[in-house]
Amino acid sequence: MIGRTPLLNIATHVILVFGLIVILVPIWLAFVAATQTLQAVNSAPVEFWPGDQLWVNLREAWAASDFGPKFVNTLIVATGVVIGKITLACITAFALVFFNFRGRMLIFWMIFITLMLPLEVRIVPTYAVAANALTPFQTIMDWTGITWLINTLSGVEVALEWNLLNSYTGLILPLVATATGTFLYRQFFLTIPDELVEAARMDGAGPMRFLWDVLIPLSKTNIAALATIMFVYAWNQYLWPLLVVTDRANYGMVVVQLSDLVPDQLTTGGGTPTWHLAMAATLVVMLPPIAIVILMQRWFVRGLINTDK
Repeated sequence: MIGRTPLLNIATHVILVFGLIVILVPIWLAFVAATQTLQAVNSAPVEFWPGDQLWVNLREAWAASDFGPKFVNTLIVATGVVIGKITLACITAFALVFFNFRGRMLIFWMIFITLMLPLEVRIVPTYAVAANALTPFQTIMDWTGITWLINTLSGVEVALEWNLLNSYTGLILPLVATATGTFLYRQFFLTIPDELVEAARMDGAGPMRFLWDVLIPLSKTNIAALATIMFVYAWNQYLWPLLVVTDRANYGMVVVQLSDLVPDQLTTGGGTPTWHLAMAATLVVMLPPIAIVILMQRWFVRGLINTDK
């Protein structure tokens, strides 16, 4: 326990205020730029007070980026990632904690090691799998000679193919396969007392009933925390959608679409950069994650510290 002293309190508040300024100043500058006209946003010195063109710029940025279907696509992907991640992590952690089988710790550490392999590190093999999700099965069949045997007996050439590019499945599945949720759930399940497990067993509860009637209600705050983290993570994805989606009219995501509004030599053609539209679009894209964090703030904090048990 660190003792509270006036000097330490002052130092703490100075650090908090400094961190708040570092976070809020770029957001404020983006807001001010979004309220300026094209001439004002490109003039010097930089304006620090908002203008009166916010709604005009928001409407123009929304129309220029065709944000309507992109928001729907991003919401579908973010929701799919949240549901898939919570379900997969809960079931995996349940098996690791409450079932005693050989190799349990080895499986846990193999899952845990994937925390050091984010999607950006394994993006090339992940893309190869997304291009044909059945490649591993095709490789196994080739190695074991099954394809040769089928071809010899029936004359049929087996070529398994499942292309996940330009699909919601291809956007969602690689983001679901992470160890963050499994580790979070496992640490919480380990705190469940043995007496509660024994009482459920004496009441005749099987594994699935124990999971559904006991663990899930106790894990509500953990679910809320994980849902918040994964929604923001999926919403802000840029590299993976940029790689797997070429049909951006039907499967485009908002962050990738936002990058098209950032002025560069290609978009401006040597003209005046439209930073006021880029900043207006940035404000629109930021709103859903901020709203989710604000709405889930209380459950998010309680889920991370595991006090609601």
